[in-house]
Amino acid sequence: MEDMPTISTLDDLAKLVDEDDRLFVRWSRGPEADAKGSSRDDLTGVPMPGLSANPLAMEDWWAPRPLLVWVARRLYDYSHLEREKGPGVRPWVLVGEERGRGPDNEPLVSCLRPVAWIEESVLEDARRVVAGQKGRWGPMRRSSDT
Repeated sequence: MEDMPTISTLDDLAKLVDEDDRLFVRWSRGPEADAKGSSRDDLTGVPMPGLSANPLAMEDWWAPRPLLVWVARRLYDYSHLEREKGPGVRPWVLVGEERGRGPDNEPLVSCLRPVAWIEESVLEDARRVVAGQKGRWGPMRRSSDT
């Protein structure tokens, strides 16, 4: 999937999301690596019935707020995975079908079609958009200190 297109702006990603409500973002080494299996629960190692992913579709309750802010937050909330999951992990967009829910209540999906990689510049844009909001916010992440 090295020839998969790359999304280079947050605006372009928002346009895709506006056109298709079946889009998810996945943080992994890509579609080829993910084709070999499903996600595993990090705590127990139990295989799950799909790939952990996050929906990009805007929820009805969010309207009439900007789609761009919604998409920025969806990326920003899980941006820690790029660092925590190891080398080669990056975000990419897929058309998915939900197969269940993981232990963090995240959708577990089957990949119907890989769509595009997400370039680092899109993540930088997402950070700027989130930083420009009124409330304090940070990416979700777990700590062994709790």
